[in-house]
Amino acid sequence: MTIKLNITEEVRKFVEEECKKPESKYGYEPYLYHFAPVVKYSGVLARKLQADLEVIEIAAWLHDIGSIIYGRENHHITSAEIAEKKLKELGYPEEKIEEVKKCILNHRGSVSNKRESTEEQIIADADAMSNFENISGIFRASFVYENLGQIKAKEAVRKKLENCYNKLSSEARKIIKPKYEAAMLLLS
Repeated sequence: MTIKLNITEEVRKFVEEECKKPESKYGYEPYLYHFAPVVKYSGVLARKLQADLEVIEIAAWLHDIGSIIYGRENHHITSAEIAEKKLKELGYPEEKIEEVKKCILNHRGSVSNKRESTEEQIIADADAMSNFENISGIFRASFVYENLGQIKAKEAVRKKLENCYNKLSSEARKIIKPKYEAAMLLLS
């Protein structure tokens, strides 16, 4: 008797374990405050837009794993490489691996790659939308990693959220608009 793996659950566990490791670049917090919201928003968008939910969920869990293991620089590339290796280990179909990799390679708002599929756009949107779930984390990055004072940090957070919102698809904007408006009210 063969036991069929739940690939999405295996990938989720892999990401969680990597975040828990002492050598993880950012600790466990990204699992809770970034990966989980990206998965949530990507699922909402995938259902709404009738996209491949399995590819979306796997890409959402793996989109930033390179940051956790190696750091932020070129993390879209390292994440795609890690995803390919992990998914091959799990026996995931090659054509699906390629779709997941495209989503990961094209998820970054700061890298202007052309998104060719609905799935790629969904991962990019969900990644940006997750910022509205973790404003305190953006402030933390401004204070701790960028050494900004309160005034400059507030401006940096406001600009980041504006940029994220402006890059969203119309469907994603509709979903996140109440949080965007609340954030802009508080940060103005």
